Amino acid sequence: MRINTTDLQNAFGKYLSLVEKEDIIITKNGRSVAKLIRYNEPNHFLVHEESKKYKATKKISYEEYMNLVNSCDQRYELIDGEIYLLASPSFNHQIVVNEIAWHFNNYFRKKPCRSLTAPLDVRLFGYATKFEEDPNVVQPDIIVICDEDKVNENNKYEGIPTLIVEVLSPSTKGKDMVSKLNLYMKSGVSEYWIVDLENRSIIQYSFSQERDIDCLIVLKEGDTVKSTSFEVLEIPLKDIFTTI
Repeated sequence: MRINTTDLQNAFGKYLSLVEKEDIIITKNGRSVAKLIRYNEPNHFLVHEESKKYKATKKISYEEYMNLVNSCDQRYELIDGEIYLLASPSFNHQIVVNEIAWHFNNYFRKKPCRSLTAPLDVRLFGYATKFEEDPNVVQPDIIVICDEDKVNENNKYEGIPTLIVEVLSPSTKGKDMVSKLNLYMKSGVSEYWIVDLENRSIIQYSFSQERDIDCLIVLKEGDTVKSTSFEVLEIPLKDIFTTI
């Protein structure tokens, strides 16, 4: 709708009502000078992975998170009351995930633990005593679970992975190295590998029974990453990065 400034001044209340239905272009002397649009409260709690700067002003509930997940086909994570959009991974990202997963599948074949890759929801609750008190939902690139009895009747996993691997992307680096590190540590995960494609390296964390950092190792090409949770589970870094 287009109106002139005189009409706007004479019937401002009327046009405030109409703007609920459509934008209003305001003209003066035949020229467009302004636009009246409906105001929406900013959705600051929805954080897109691609955003380098954001303002989080509201912690959302698990119910709000599930409403969002169920309303679209996008993948999201919920960490400390903030939502993160999971962007599509790069080609090299998937190559490295598949390489590590291949080693894990060979190692855990016919063993009581199992290796799985994303997408799979993992529900964590930090130091809280139950999920409802501190709900977090993540989809790590690779997990190793040794508590398959924690798969519920709806075929959903509700346990604590023993080992988690995250492969860094430019948009997830801060989250994986800070937010997820803290969440995994305080939730009782035993071991966490952060795979850096750009530097062709792995940061390996081991956590204590008291849920603190027990050991931190930075591995470069030429090194071999050796699990602290599983005996003889080791992968030369050249095997992981050789094809990228």
